[in-house]
Parts: sequence; structure tokens; C-alpha cells
Amino acid sequence: MDPTDPRAAGWARTVPSRYTYEIAPVFVLMEEAVLAKLRELLGWSAGDGIFAPGGSVSNMYAMNVARFHRFPRSKREGSWALPRLALFTSRESHYSIQKGAAFLGIGTDNVYLVGTDERGKMLPEQLEKEIERARAEGSEPFFVNATCGTTVLGAFDPLRRVADVCQRHGLWLHVDAAWGVPTADSVAWNPHKMLSVGLQCSAFLLRDSSGLLQRCHGAGATYLFQPDKFYDVSYDTGDKSVQCGRRVDCLKLWLLWKALGTEGLELRRARTRLLARRYLAEELKRREGFQLVLEPEFVNLCFWFVPPSLRGQEGSADYCSRLGKVAPAIKERMMRSGSMMVGYQPHGARVNFFRQVVTNPAVTRADLDFFLDEIERLGRDL
Repeated sequence: MDPTDPRAAGWARTVPSRYTYEIAPVFVLMEEAVLAKLRELLGWSAGDGIFAPGGSVSNMYAMNVARFHRFPRSKREGSWALPRLALFTSRESHYSIQKGAAFLGIGTDNVYLVGTDERGKMLPEQLEKEIERARAEGSEPFFVNATCGTTVLGAFDPLRRVADVCQRHGLWLHVDAAWGVPTADSVAWNPHKMLSVGLQCSAFLLRDSSGLLQRCHGAGATYLFQPDKFYDVSYDTGDKSVQCGRRVDCLKLWLLWKALGTEGLELRRARTRLLARRYLAEELKRREGFQLVLEPEFVNLCFWFVPPSLRGQEGSADYCSRLGKVAPAIKERMMRSGSMMVGYQPHGARVNFFRQVVTNPAVTRADLDFFLDEIERLGRDL
């Protein structure tokens, strides 16, 4: 079967779980090999990791491991062993950070949202101020989440400068969805996004190689993880996970990697980036009625469609409120007609705009032309 075929992901769901080596030796070794290769691409010569059910869970793993690393007693004694904790993330970060704080008992009130610049990048000087504010309020900072490719604007936080702040304050640095982060303590990387691996395929990667992940999550159930087995029990990797049964998500990435190779995967990524940043962005600038929210940094294209009735009306008092109704109206029409679907959202003071994220390697220029033509067709009479 072609590993790029979506049916390959379905086949991967039929193979056994792999909490111990004896249950699924090939897939245990495969996961370790793929994780090692991902760490190598990040610039790490050693480390640890696990495949998790999505980037949100990978981010929660990072928070839990960071908390355990700072306060090992928390695993046994829970919140009684902890001061009031504080974690930091940008205002543009994924909502899973807030959800993770709630799920882990840290509390969303203890998530300090750091200001960003006009492109959505975290401001390191604001991070420093928020850390100082948290300490002044009696909290104990322990974790910073930086983002490479924010959900809406596609912004990349300035990792080196954020890492410097974390190092000065002794804080764990986690990076959500990153390429090449040698200064981070942990990374959540989703091959099911940019590489178009079948859902789901998310890796949680650790620079630590001391067994921190095992110590944090391990329960040592003697009906699975006996220490006196005849083989090296370090291959019984299932105790690193909060799950028992897990799908073999590594298989989907392994198959695709074998089929295309590292260079092929890079060419796939470069092609989608080229389509987004050059072709689609230039088409938006060329066509009357389309207006970029800002120049794209990666593959997120954020734009307004201004119908003929609003063109030249930018100075009118109700221009923004009327423009904000355009994207929802066009989306309703496209969904009722069944032609396509695209997201929209407001952002700060900006009224609703469309957000197109180009990641599918099968997308062509003709597809993108149709996308823009259809928006024009559906919105010309608004």
C-alpha cells in the first residue's frame, strides 16, 4: 500500500498496542528509532520521548514532566506538596495550554499570558516582566511555552531570546510544534500537520535522557512491567505514557519516511510553503477586493475579502462592523453550497478575516485559484 494513502493510517489502527516489548517488539523498536531520528533533526544527540494522541496531550505531558522535574514529591503528594505554580505562554498560543493547566490542577488563573508584537511573536521583555509579577504575587514560576507557528497568524516566537530568559530564571522551556530547537527542554511536534501524516501522529520529545519521563508517569504495574524478564526491560516503554493501550502512530510516519526519505519530506514542506508564501499571497495582492492582514511568515494566509459595496468606504464609521460580517456570510454560503470550507476569526481589534493554511502537498495552483474565485463568486453581492 502507498504510505501516502489515507488508508495506511487506518491499517495502523489494527496493529496491537505496545506497552511492553513482548507484545509488539517491532513497533516498540520502530517508535524508538523514529523518536531518535526526530530528536536528531532537532539537534539533540540524546533524549527521550513518546508518541501521544495529539499535540494538546503532548503539551500536557510537557507541563506534567516540568512540574515533576521541579517538584518530584508532587507525584505522590499531589497539590499538597506544591506552592502556587505559574506558567507562561503568549497570547497567541494554542488553547491546549489553558486546558492543560486546568486538567493538571494548576489552574487557568495561573497561566500568565505574555504580550506579543504586531506579528504575534512573544515579547521576551514582557515574559521577563510577567515572571517578576508572578513572583511578586507569591507564585512559583516553573514553565514557559513558546510557539513555532501560532494557530492564527503563524508566528514563530523568538526562541533564542526566550531561552535566555528561561535560563536566567531556571524555568523549563517547552516549544509547541517546532523545527530545530536545540535550546528547548521539550518539544511537541505534529507530523500530522506539516508533513501530512495520517491523523493522528504527534511526538512529545525530551532533551533529558535520565529517565525523567518514566519516573514522572511510571506506575510499575507488576502484571505488565516485571523487572525480572529475560530481556532488557528498558524496552517496556509503555509506562512512560499516561495511557495503557496506544495506537501505533509511529508506523504512519515510518512508512511515509521510508517512502519519501528525509529529502522528500523536506521538498514536500518546501513546496507547500512556496505555494502559500509566493503564489497564494501574490494572488491575493493582485486580485481586487482581497487584502492581506499581514505578510505571511510561514503557511498561514490571513486576509479579508472586501465586496464591491465596501470598496472605497474605508473611512465610513460602520466600515469595520460591515466588513466583519462578510467572512461569516461567505462561509455560510460555501457550506450550504458544499463547495469548500475555510476558517475565519476576529483577532484583537481586527474584525473577522479568513485564514487559509496550506499544508496539503496535493494542493495545486488550480485549487488555490478555485478557492479565491469561489470567495469572489459567493461574496460579490454582499
